[in-house]
Amino acid sequence: MVEERITDGKRIAELLASELSARETGPLERVEVIDADRDATPSADGTPAYGIAIDGVDVGTASLFPDYVRVTVSLGVDAVVETAASAGVPARREGETAVLRVESGAAVKPAVDVIAAAVEGTHNASSSP
Repeated sequence: MVEERITDGKRIAELLASELSARETGPLERVEVIDADRDATPSADGTPAYGIAIDGVDVGTASLFPDYVRVTVSLGVDAVVETAASAGVPARREGETAVLRVESGAAVKPAVDVIAAAVEGTHNASSSP
């Protein structure tokens, strides 16, 4: 049986949003999808689809491209880029922001794991003496 590979930017963003907002335990329980634009359509320049907040603070954005989603995250930037590299998620640092490139439905889970690690890192840093 051949499974279809999801490479449509809008569908990838929907899967990512579902994963980020559905968790009720662990580090992702603090994450929510905010300001979602259900009418956003992919574009060559990237169309913002929704924000990502942790404990009510906006820390990122998911933007739609025709064949991928760009996720920018402004917390634990170096750790996000490092974790992404080990998870096989294309990532780079742009100033004070980490930029992840989620290229398929199968890449959503590793990207969510990277975001969860960043959230957990911020929690551990804030609770250290």
